[in-house]
Amino acid sequence: MSAEKNIEDNTSKEVLSEKSKTVQGDIYVQDVHKYFGVTRALNGVNFNANFGEIHAIVGGNGCGKSTLAKAMSGVLPVDKGKVSILGQTPTSPVMARNMGIATVFQEVMIAEESSVVDNLFVGSDDFWYKNLTQREKVLKAQEIMEDLVGEYVDPYTQAFNLSLPIKAWITIARAFLRDNTKVLILDESSAALDFDSTERLFKKMRELRDKGVAIFIVTHRIAELVRISDKATVMRDGKDVGVLEKKDLNEKNLIGLMTGREETGEKSTSVAMQTKTDKVVMRAENLVVWPESKPVNFEVKKGEIVGITGLDGNGQDDFVKILAGVQQSHGGTTEILDINEKFSKYSSLEDAKKNGISFVSGDRKKEGILPNLSIYENLVVPLYKKTSKAGFLGFINWMELNGIFDWEVERLNIKTGPSDNLIGSLSGGNQQKVMIARSFAQHPKVLILNDPARGIDISTKRDLYVHLRKYVEEGNTVVFLSSELEEFIGLCPKVIVFRNGTIFDIFENDKINADTLLEGMFGQTAGVGETTLSGKSNLSSLSIQNKSDNNNKKSEEKKIVKVLNFEDESTSKNNNKIKIKTF
Repeated sequence: MSAEKNIEDNTSKEVLSEKSKTVQGDIYVQDVHKYFGVTRALNGVNFNANFGEIHAIVGGNGCGKSTLAKAMSGVLPVDKGKVSILGQTPTSPVMARNMGIATVFQEVMIAEESSVVDNLFVGSDDFWYKNLTQREKVLKAQEIMEDLVGEYVDPYTQAFNLSLPIKAWITIARAFLRDNTKVLILDESSAALDFDSTERLFKKMRELRDKGVAIFIVTHRIAELVRISDKATVMRDGKDVGVLEKKDLNEKNLIGLMTGREETGEKSTSVAMQTKTDKVVMRAENLVVWPESKPVNFEVKKGEIVGITGLDGNGQDDFVKILAGVQQSHGGTTEILDINEKFSKYSSLEDAKKNGISFVSGDRKKEGILPNLSIYENLVVPLYKKTSKAGFLGFINWMELNGIFDWEVERLNIKTGPSDNLIGSLSGGNQQKVMIARSFAQHPKVLILNDPARGIDISTKRDLYVHLRKYVEEGNTVVFLSSELEEFIGLCPKVIVFRNGTIFDIFENDKINADTLLEGMFGQTAGVGETTLSGKSNLSSLSIQNKSDNNNKKSEEKKIVKVLNFEDESTSKNNNKIKIKTF
């Protein structure tokens, strides 16, 4: 009996020893579970990390990435298991902050009516006294925002006047303002940033890593995490399914673990769909995006997907909002081909909707979701009037709506609990899918997408591209704005680059790749240039723009080389230099 007991004890010790190997490190998560009703957000997660490394947490939408980040930040208590950071378990955000844990959450959480400086230092003062004087806060706010954003941001500006990327920088800057940060958790923090801004964020992350800070980056951007991360934990369905070291971090391995399917590793060879007709369905004439910017002439054809891009703050976001009727222009006209095959002017969101234009915003919190409504209502609410019967009595055809809801949820693979749960119960990526599904359900003839894939995983992106191709094959049209240049390849036959509030360059077909698009975004001319976007040539405005930019050509070239000729010290040791064309 005693012999059997000894065998059992030794076996138990071996099992415990084996299990502890998976969670050794300065920071570890051991068998962590978190439930929301019947939903198992975390279902036994194990991983470890050390100080002085950048550790990526990656997986599909709804896999539990953000829930894990909140558990590590003390925001959510775990139902089972343990989170240990230097032997302590954060049980509240205050405790986490005192332990030196700084978290930038997925949602851009700022007070719209407050100034930049007030948003930066919210909650930083103790109850009885202020840590800094107001003047000190203003100077510190001005310094850190200029450092992060790359340009001056007025500390007294109210947040509602700022673009989404600048708001995102405010939430990131809060974490960098702390002097005691030992652990930095970034949950999809680069989702609202363009290439240039992301590089500045990465520079800061490397500086902190080299000082011994442990950095966790929760992201869906595969190319970014491959470049920045020292290690990656892959999650699927609330569990960790693999850990990849730096040498094994590549798209093939990551996607294979994320999906559970073997990947070939070959790049997609799909060719962007070419338009089959010259019929124009939407146009803009002498459109003035900013009061001081050059006018834009633009048109898009039936069955065409036109890409729009540019560095943050160069007017592309304003342009697509004007096309969608969400925002007013400073001059010129926008027109849509109506049911009578005649061009009709429109300038409001209501007129745009009446003429079959639908808009999906990348800022789901401000311009997308209806937070007080359910998942079901968020998807079908625009259809209530269309499906109602009995005239003025307006009886809603619930059977038809239920069918639409089920169809859209299935084809976009939206992970939901009960449909009557609030939209906020979904992960950020699944909220974004609901917004996309809402637009598809309305069957618009022109779909305007403002960074629609922000926050959604690579598998869903691929599905979205397939749906967009089918959508234009049916004779519809898409205007597609994105901050991720890879999204245009194989999807858009034409990409327009904005700079200083106007069209700077145009790229078509084989010229659509990351290198040439970056050249245009940074002020170089590498695209079509002379392509006409409407009956009138846009060459004149392009030429004027190019002349003004040539005055600063040398300084721009230095900036491009600095940004593109990136080589991380850790990768250079392994001869894994990132090769990107410089000029």
